[in-house]
Amino acid sequence: MNDRNVIARYFRFSELNTSFSQETIAGLTTFLAMAYILFVNPSVLGDAHMDKGAVYTATALSAAIGTLIMGILARYPIAIAPGMGLNAFFTYSVVIKLGIPWETALAGVFISGVIFVIITIFKIREKIINAIPANLKHATAAGIGLFIAFIGLQGSGIVVKNDSTLVALGDVTDPKVLLTFFGILVTIILLVRNVKAAVFYGMILTAIAGLCFGITHRPDAVLANIQSLSPVFGVAISHVPDINSMQLIIVVLTFLFVGFFDTAGTLMAVANQAGLLRDNKLPRAGRALFSDSSSIVIGSVLGTSSTTAFVESSAGVAAGARTGFASVITGLLFLVALFFSPLLNVITSQVTAPALIVVGVLMATSLKNIEWNKIEIAIPAFLTIVSMPLTYSITTGIALGFVIYPITMAVKGRIKEIHPLVYVMFVIFIIFLPFLS
Repeated sequence: MNDRNVIARYFRFSELNTSFSQETIAGLTTFLAMAYILFVNPSVLGDAHMDKGAVYTATALSAAIGTLIMGILARYPIAIAPGMGLNAFFTYSVVIKLGIPWETALAGVFISGVIFVIITIFKIREKIINAIPANLKHATAAGIGLFIAFIGLQGSGIVVKNDSTLVALGDVTDPKVLLTFFGILVTIILLVRNVKAAVFYGMILTAIAGLCFGITHRPDAVLANIQSLSPVFGVAISHVPDINSMQLIIVVLTFLFVGFFDTAGTLMAVANQAGLLRDNKLPRAGRALFSDSSSIVIGSVLGTSSTTAFVESSAGVAAGARTGFASVITGLLFLVALFFSPLLNVITSQVTAPALIVVGVLMATSLKNIEWNKIEIAIPAFLTIVSMPLTYSITTGIALGFVIYPITMAVKGRIKEIHPLVYVMFVIFIIFLPFLS
């Protein structure tokens, strides 16, 4: 039996109706959709006075290792990398606002990761995820779809901030905005024509168009030296004793709380989109959650803020990803990115935006599975969906849904249908909502 057959059997290609080429293209699509984190994360953590070159290397390595663990152990087409929002909280709330040294904050990330691993081993996380009502899972998937579409609209310049109305239409004559419109149109045409990997081809054609019209700058080089990890490697462990005050303990718990539900929401949404949920449960949930939690520990030791399951994995699913082999491809590409970082400058936000917007449409199809005719379901579902893009937070959307759902169900007289863990999460979200703001 050759190696290809072994891989195909391990990842269950036949059962999931996929192939090497389909998974490879999907893995590449996921990588391209999230490659921006290689540049954004060092920029954000650089504001916390961390060495940007070292953080770039830590970002690439943590994404590669975490995604490979997810692909091989859990066999899910979900990529892991330092999370947006989590890195901003790390830098602007913890380091800058609270005045906590980045070394101590990194130790807080490490401790939160260790706690993650412990509660994962005891299957606490798995039980909570399985206890989430099906309607809220569908609402979470749809909400994340709107959220990533909004990220794409914002990053491309189609939607801009406005002092009077918060958001407004951007300059549609701007070449970068026009490039995004081109990408959206091309991707839509390919999707409607049922072209496999339409999202991937849309991104490639958009990147080529950007280069041809001078909208995207050609890279100055192809290869680059790998930056040393030494300024940040192992700092998290050596500063664990610094976590010695109630303020720092609250910081650790916030890292834990936000990371928990960001990952839970993404896992549910991407698995739902790929058709991998079974009886409202996530198969191999324990392995997926262990992959995620162990990645936080590894990432903090390497020298970056909390890693999380990336919602951009949905772009890979839209391109055909059904197995962990797509994640293996994505993880290997993050290793390659250590050497070819100049080429990634071609993948601008205008190139990835069409993919995010179109994938948002695909994820929003979960709306049809929600029981909108039952007001006790419709209200918490709607609040979950709409609050994700409006608060720029997956966790906040889940929180509002968990707070309202048991109230509407109890008032309707359906209290016996509420899982006991939902009440526990109701109390926890009430406590932590102030910290989310």
